[in-house]
Amino acid sequence: MEKHGEEEERLGFTYDVFISFRGEDTRYTFIGHLRRELGRKGIKSFNDDRNMRIGESLSPALQKAIEESKILIVVFSENYASSTRCLDELVTIMKCSEKQLVYPVFYHVDPSDIRHERNSFGKHMKAHENEIGKESQKMQDWRLALSQAVDFPGRHIATGYV
Repeated sequence: MEKHGEEEERLGFTYDVFISFRGEDTRYTFIGHLRRELGRKGIKSFNDDRNMRIGESLSPALQKAIEESKILIVVFSENYASSTRCLDELVTIMKCSEKQLVYPVFYHVDPSDIRHERNSFGKHMKAHENEIGKESQKMQDWRLALSQAVDFPGRHIATGYV
């Protein structure tokens, strides 16, 4: 094994990139293209389709993949906040943000809609609020992670892929 690889292993990085995304919005469009291009460049990304064993608990495996990735890309899309799994991933990602690079991508959503909980983000957060309570720790954690993530420098994609 080359020296660079040994250094990465010593630092605990198994993957170059972890991508957090809402599958129904982006899996077969933007994410598919992004993964293909990363692979062409030799960049190893965690893929929850290929890297998870059937029957394996998602939460511990995803948390480990996040912690073991050098770069954490969050692809915010229209239905990202509808997924509690995505929001939980985001909380973990933000906890890792001091040691790892976090890069948000705003795919057909305006960052201010996330910050101010408008449009689809407002609708989805209100639905979660109604289910688990506005003042619940989980809601507070999700809101904090969303507000922190939109403050990172990232890329706003209004149309097309790049």
